[in-house]
Amino acid sequence: MRFNQLGRREFITLLGGAAAWPLAARAQQPERMRRVSMLLGLSEKDPEAKARVKAFLLGMRDLGWIEGRNVQIEYRFAGTNLDSINKHITELMRRAPDVIVANGTPVMAALQPATSTIPIVFVVVNNPVGQRFISSLAHPGGNITGFSFIEPEIVGKWINLLGDVKPNLSRVALMFNPDTAPYYDVYLRSFKASPQQTSVEVEAVHVWTVTEVDLAVAKLGREPGSGLIAAGDSFILNVRGAILKAADQHRVPIISPYRQFVVEGSLMSYGPDTADVFRRSSSYVDRILKGESPANLPAQSPAKFELVVNLKTAKALGLSVRESFLLLADELIE
Repeated sequence: MRFNQLGRREFITLLGGAAAWPLAARAQQPERMRRVSMLLGLSEKDPEAKARVKAFLLGMRDLGWIEGRNVQIEYRFAGTNLDSINKHITELMRRAPDVIVANGTPVMAALQPATSTIPIVFVVVNNPVGQRFISSLAHPGGNITGFSFIEPEIVGKWINLLGDVKPNLSRVALMFNPDTAPYYDVYLRSFKASPQQTSVEVEAVHVWTVTEVDLAVAKLGREPGSGLIAAGDSFILNVRGAILKAADQHRVPIISPYRQFVVEGSLMSYGPDTADVFRRSSSYVDRILKGESPANLPAQSPAKFELVVNLKTAKALGLSVRESFLLLADELIE
């Protein structure tokens, strides 16, 4: 009897311990690996694409997300080719990541109808409300939020900056692809409708191919007092080699929002720091991975702008840049 009682007590003790095993095992389970996919409207070899990916990765690490430890980050590079973009999106839908980071208007426009459930953070996308990606900046709604890039007011700043460096400026072409950047026609109409402090003529130049880029820049080169705005547009960024080559041949000064343009030979750039925007976007990915809804995360505008001037290019164009102007620059490339 005594043996039976001891056996019973031991059995109950063992049973209680066994019941605790699943709890202990769950407590020791590693954190679930989260999956983030980034789809960029650039080529993989583009230095600008590499800078954006690096900035995002650094932002994620700062927030405790380490690749291979608690997060898998997949990078896809589609350029602006719609077939390539759609192919990547089809694959992403099958993989069903926890969050998708979408870079560029063509990417975002193709991705939006593909899912209403997977959270999307757009990065360096212009006019997200006007393009109906979100309901409003303050209250995005749905599964999409993110970080915009170019505001309409910047068009006037680009023109004024060109005029500061080229005193005889009389005509400026705003070059973009209306398929990948449809909002610039709206931006330009807004600029022309507002009171202006300049007599400079401004016109939109629509381009779809490198050949059209060459012809447009050559035309500017034949007209003294001309300047070119290479707009914030994924197509323009992808064909910048052709733009810069033509501008150098025809001696046309260029301003764009991208620092990379200046590094590769354009006169200057003024615009948001794209690396900073990508690094900031990691904060929204972090919050979504921790359970917040994109619908409740207000879309954000750029916080950091940079003016970069290429002094070598200015000299080659015969432009004398005032010292007071150079003091405004964040970076001088010589």
